[in-house]
Amino acid sequence: MRTIILGASHWHVPLYAQAIGEEHNVLGVSDEDVSIVQGLADGWGAPVEADWRKLVDLPDVGLAYVFGPHDGMAKKCFALIERGIPFVVEKPLGTSLAQLSAVRNAAEAAGVPATVPLVQRGGPTDRWLAKAGRPTYQRTSFIAGPPSRYLSNANPWMLDPSKAGGGCLANLGPHFVDLFLQGCDESAAHIQSRLSSVLHDQAVEDHASLIITTPAGREAIVEVGYAFPGSPLKRYCSFTSVGEAGFASVDSDGTATFTALDGTTESDKIDVDSDPLYDPFVRSVARTLDDGFRGLPTLAQLENVMRPIWRAYDDQHGGNEHA
Repeated sequence: MRTIILGASHWHVPLYAQAIGEEHNVLGVSDEDVSIVQGLADGWGAPVEADWRKLVDLPDVGLAYVFGPHDGMAKKCFALIERGIPFVVEKPLGTSLAQLSAVRNAAEAAGVPATVPLVQRGGPTDRWLAKAGRPTYQRTSFIAGPPSRYLSNANPWMLDPSKAGGGCLANLGPHFVDLFLQGCDESAAHIQSRLSSVLHDQAVEDHASLIITTPAGREAIVEVGYAFPGSPLKRYCSFTSVGEAGFASVDSDGTATFTALDGTTESDKIDVDSDPLYDPFVRSVARTLDDGFRGLPTLAQLENVMRPIWRAYDDQHGGNEHA
């Protein structure tokens, strides 16, 4: 498929790169700083443009990947929708729920397929937690490296709330809110939250806790942060889920256990590294493009995920800037 990559200096793009090269015909790559993405473009045999609009206007574009600062995502999506180009867009798609909702409405009205790399869905951790059945109570702790890593990986805008919309909650939280909402097949009804930037004293939060309650009383606790030291270990993570079938847990080293209602316990070792999940996502995009990305995350589902997250920011800041 004739494909364009917009905002390719995003730190996730190298995780997509091999699969994109094998599954798509890359026509062009854009980034405000072309020098940062020249190596990626060379690997795909594609030219680089500083202005993403030049790529959107190329003839016969069949697919676009949308990256870059969050405050510019909606504008890129609207341009693609206007031209009828299906797209993959990184979460959170904008810096407010209103931006995301407007893109979703426009895409649906125009019949333009779109999907979102909520890559934890269907991954090893998700599959293991599903052993417990539909979650009644679920807990996630996912603590990534310090915010300084965005300075070293050419994404300093991630530390600017006007460009990123928020910090660790907007960036890491969507994956795990999505796992809970998809698992219990409900929406968030009540939100409690706490955001903090005490550790690194940045303009964006480096730690966030979210308690989500559904209309039926199911509950998730989601803790995310930029509080792990810079290390080859990358992050700390742990997960638990309790449902009608029992209790499942996953630890940071991949140790996974499931205890059934009859008291029997099984154990295994799974891969909790999220980086390898992007390659199969790209291949799923290629496989489902002709079917409108059937079975992949939708913009409507992302909207359900981001609603409690943006609400948490508004609750913390005492306003409705993200509504």
